[in-house]
This record gives sequence, C-alpha cells and structure tokens, in this order.
Amino acid sequence: MVVVSDSNKALTTVSAGARAWELMYEVFKSSKPYMESVASAFELTPQQLFALKNLSIERPMMMSELATTLGCDASNVTSIVDRLEARGLVERRSADHDRRVKALVMTSAGLDVRERIHERMQKPPPALDNLSVADQEALCTLLTRALAAIASAAAYDEASVSE
Repeated sequence: MVVVSDSNKALTTVSAGARAWELMYEVFKSSKPYMESVASAFELTPQQLFALKNLSIERPMMMSELATTLGCDASNVTSIVDRLEARGLVERRSADHDRRVKALVMTSAGLDVRERIHERMQKPPPALDNLSVADQEALCTLLTRALAAIASAAAYDEASVSE
C-alpha cells in the first residue's frame, strides 16, 4: 500500500493493484497516437484495425459477437463493418441458423491485411520498446499471469452459472 495525495490534498491509501491498473491505463492512453499511426499505415481507423484483429479466421463471426468483443454498440459495428466491406476486407453472410442474422467472414484481402497488421505490431510502442529486455520479459510474465487469472475466473463464473 502507498499513501498518495489527490488534488484535494487528502491522503488516501492505494493498493499496488490499483496503482498497476492506473499505470496500465496511462500506458495504453499514451500509446493511442502509436495505434493511430499503425492503423493509418493500412488506411484504417483504430476501430477497423481492432475489428480485423478480432475477427475469427476459423469461423464466421456474428456481428453481435464482434460488438461484444470490441465493447461497443451494434450500430457502431455496422459502421465499422460497412467501411471494411467497402474495402473488400470482409463479407457479410447470412448465418446458417437464421438468415436475418449476419455473420462476418474475412476475404483473402482481409486475411492479407490482418497478417501485415500482425507483422507490423511485432514492433511495440515506445513505452514498451524502450524498456530493457529483462523488464520486457518481466512484464510479459506478469501479464501472462494476470490473463491466466482472468481466464480462471471466467471458467469459474461459467461453471457457477451452469450449476
């Protein structure tokens, strides 16, 4: 625990987890121009880039599933997909179970752009790239453990719901 002073000069106790969460937010926020630059290199918006990165390559993805994955409203996904479809990167298809439901499938051009995005994102933003290799490895270890804890909690929640 660390005691910090807020803008009202009150002292509050903050856990290491809360500080880590705030620092993660600051790293992501400071990396926004970098992500905009990466997206721009492919003539995409960051939202379109995230959509392409999150579309399944194994199976069609429902528009509603993409909206959930991106954490946005279905109407926003429609706009994002409209632009990706206009570029020939994705196709909308009727779902097998219900023709009214639209599923998204990446085209060969979409798969190519996704692969190029993946290659480009192997270069991390300066906030991470400027860390020593040892610090980068330590960060990877910590984030891997955090993601495992999230997956474990999700599995527990799913098991609890199904009982």
